[in-house]
Amino acid sequence: MPPPPAHSAPTPPPPDDLPRNQPERPFERPAASPRPRGHVGSRPPTYDAEPTALPLADPDDLDDLVADTVLDGARYGACTLRAVSVRGDSARYRGEPRRDSLLTARFGTGERALLLVAMATGARATPGAHRAAAEACHWIGRAVGRSHARLVEDIRAGRRGDLKSGLHRLTDRSLGKLRASAAERGVDPEEYAAGLRCLLLPADPECRTRVFFGVGPGGLFRLRDGEWQDIEPQVAETKGEPVVGFGSPPSETPDGDRLTMDLGIPTPPSPYEPAPEPPREPFRFRTSVARPGDTLLVCSAGLAEPLRGEPELGEYLAERWSRPEPPGLAAFLADSQVRVKGYADDRTAAAVWEA
Repeated sequence: MPPPPAHSAPTPPPPDDLPRNQPERPFERPAASPRPRGHVGSRPPTYDAEPTALPLADPDDLDDLVADTVLDGARYGACTLRAVSVRGDSARYRGEPRRDSLLTARFGTGERALLLVAMATGARATPGAHRAAAEACHWIGRAVGRSHARLVEDIRAGRRGDLKSGLHRLTDRSLGKLRASAAERGVDPEEYAAGLRCLLLPADPECRTRVFFGVGPGGLFRLRDGEWQDIEPQVAETKGEPVVGFGSPPSETPDGDRLTMDLGIPTPPSPYEPAPEPPREPFRFRTSVARPGDTLLVCSAGLAEPLRGEPELGEYLAERWSRPEPPGLAAFLADSQVRVKGYADDRTAAAVWEA
């Protein structure tokens, strides 16, 4: 064979990080996936899709700042967890902090570990709403963490009654500390308050029991066979005769004395009885046994309300979240931000995919 022409360039040596006899592989582009929807419904939302204004900062209290978005996830046992909290369109436009708070935590190790997802929403139109929400999540996190060993035993043994009563006490204790914080701050307890919704997931792959509990509005949904089921625990209505202070007062006392007409004049509190507390939200509790392929969704009212009010949103999320593999963190964030006109509150959600 004749030698190559003198003007031909020599063949470059292979890179140092490739074997000498292995050809270089071409660059593989990631598989294309359908682009998430920006909004659903007949008309686009009023506000911009991206953040506009930042909340006002205090240079002496920078720890009080709240990030626009929090995103988390994990995989334990038979379940994959995705959790997100996003500032609403209205707060983004007005430069207000996110009123929702999200806490994800693992207590314990191995198959006796317990996962907690806690989300709280501060009272609307109050300056410390984000602080109250964060404090509620931290108090319930401490309470669950200190009791996690007993909680795991009760979940694995199916002790529903013990779980309900125990979690009710922990929730009351946590929200009671929130009312104590309101007193220390010198504000009305109704202004420094928060709704609280929690999910307990045992890490044991043999245990498919999922425990929901909390106080306040929001949603608990299950996606099964491509269809959404609203499994929010219903609170029993008050039964029986009206009681003074609850509903319409009776016309006379049991002794036959007529009650005077209410003229709207405030009555001073009795020195013999404590001042009445504002009515508390009822405790909500539900245990469910997951099936392979289920997706359980716990969310604040910011996502629950559009899910119930706009069928197209439910259809879209059902299609996205019924696929063989759970979405990654970025995809879950994009799905949870699909907007609906008329719904501009913060959104906080935790979804669990069952293998």
